[in-house]
Amino acid sequence: MTTNHNIIIGASQHMTSTKDNTVNLVVTSPPYPMIEMWDEIMAKQNPVILDYLEKKPETAFELMHQELDKVWKECFRVLKDGGFLCINIGDATRTINGNFTLYNNHSRISKACIEMGFVGLPNIIWRKQTNAPNKFMGSGMLPCGAYVTLEHEWVLIFRKGGKREYKKADAKLSRMKSSFFWEERNVWFSDVWEIKGTKQKIQKDCTRERSAAFPFEIPYRLINMFSQKGDMVMDPFLGTGTTMQAAILLGRNSCGYEIDPNFESIIREGIDNLELDLCNSLIKQRFDAHKEFIANRKASGKEIKHFNETLNYAVMTSQEKEIELNYLEDIKLEKETGKYIVSYEEHSDLTQLPLKDTFFKAAK
Repeated sequence: MTTNHNIIIGASQHMTSTKDNTVNLVVTSPPYPMIEMWDEIMAKQNPVILDYLEKKPETAFELMHQELDKVWKECFRVLKDGGFLCINIGDATRTINGNFTLYNNHSRISKACIEMGFVGLPNIIWRKQTNAPNKFMGSGMLPCGAYVTLEHEWVLIFRKGGKREYKKADAKLSRMKSSFFWEERNVWFSDVWEIKGTKQKIQKDCTRERSAAFPFEIPYRLINMFSQKGDMVMDPFLGTGTTMQAAILLGRNSCGYEIDPNFESIIREGIDNLELDLCNSLIKQRFDAHKEFIANRKASGKEIKHFNETLNYAVMTSQEKEIELNYLEDIKLEKETGKYIVSYEEHSDLTQLPLKDTFFKAAK
């Protein structure tokens, strides 16, 4: 099995290099309207935004979202029927002209996407609690002047059309090979996720100071939940390339758009420096976590009724009997196109890791 991964530098409002109905899943985290660090990039799309920020901020908020709407419309175009759109977004608080206000980014995006034709599905609250003593906003211990802190973001989930259909036997088998474990389902499909944030500092002078990257765990879970091996995953706000790295680990194809050309080197460095041993250890950790779960179930006297022949291990349900976890064999840069080609072991022995003497570096 091989997968392809393509980095496209350019505005995601015009995804001309991606054809209609070719993407299975979009996972992304866009610039957050009314967060100050994004004012400049929003104004580059529409200079009028800066004119309204001080005199009429609610209009600036709407104009920013109108720029994002263009991307969601393109996502609708490129998604296949039954494909999913997952958007990580935070609401914003901001004081302008002495007025402190909450700007509901998540509800504005939900309204727009549903009006475009997306089906709204239950959302996830990503809770990233902080213990910083200065996190509280307002007048400290005095009533009527303090504000609730924002310690969560949203993962908005939409589908284009009805459920994906699996009519042929080979399609059904392919789907089952990409199943997740019962205990993973119980965590991933909860509406509240407790996930730590990731480091934001960028060690380069050519671009912005903060990456605004979301944690690897978020696209990792979403790709497992809403796609299968060999599917096409897209990120229209690629940033540092977190979504693409998760797709590589999980055996999906991927493509991504990034408007800032300075980020191409950051994205490529992230892929070039992927260590095969580390990637494969993450795959093995997933299997080891499942083994520990089953062992604890058995120790508590509970019966395990099903068995996965490929993994050579017990599973909770019949839907897990065909799961395959595949180690990565190689990642190569295709010089002519700039795409990355990733190959995987067809039948991995998850009781041990494949030995690699050196760290992987993509061919230059």
